[in-house]
Amino acid sequence: MADQQQRDFEQRTLGIIGGMSWESTESYYRLINEGIKHQLGGLHSADLMIHSVDFATINELQEQGQWDELGAIMASSAQRLQAAGVQGIMIASNTMHKLFDNVAAVTSLPLIHIADATIEAIKKQNLTTVALLGTQFTMTQDFYKQRLIDAGLQVLIPEQDARVEVHRIIKNELCVGEFKDSSREYYRQVIKDLAAQGAEGVILGCTEIGLLIKETDSPISVFDTTAIHAATAVEFLLNQ
Repeated sequence: MADQQQRDFEQRTLGIIGGMSWESTESYYRLINEGIKHQLGGLHSADLMIHSVDFATINELQEQGQWDELGAIMASSAQRLQAAGVQGIMIASNTMHKLFDNVAAVTSLPLIHIADATIEAIKKQNLTTVALLGTQFTMTQDFYKQRLIDAGLQVLIPEQDARVEVHRIIKNELCVGEFKDSSREYYRQVIKDLAAQGAEGVILGCTEIGLLIKETDSPISVFDTTAIHAATAVEFLLNQ
């Protein structure tokens, strides 16, 4: 009977705007499929469509501050996914959630916001003060940090020199698949410093950071946004 129920089960179809970077999109694909397999068992896998953009173009436009052009790229990707028949969309990047409203404006589909999913995970642990690591854009601009603050969280970020180095490691190393022990140790120290300032947990607010930093690297709770976002995707697929 259980086997018959599994065969009869129908997932929703989720569209992913990915490739920012492809290393972290690969993690999304694996984590979502592992989640579906855990829930449904057997040979079940996730019903996904991925539009993977060229990150070289995305990165160049980010560094130039060409956010209007980036918004058009994200909107076009969402429209392509909707036309392909997906029933919901997620952006597989923290930084590119700066353009969440651009995507929302061109589609009537539900969108899974990475910060909202992370806030829910933090609230489950009853934390009030969190550290935020990510690109310079994510750490300093309101599109992400203010969303956390509006949810009642106090947000701590590294000091300026540390922000520069955290950003550099993401763009020059993690996004090209380089994972150095020296960079891991640097992140550990940054987290330790923020914990000393009162952070009860740390948000890995770039989808590549979780490829370098694990729970064992931190003296405080770790919120890996890639894993959290992927788990929320599984809930969407299963209509939970």
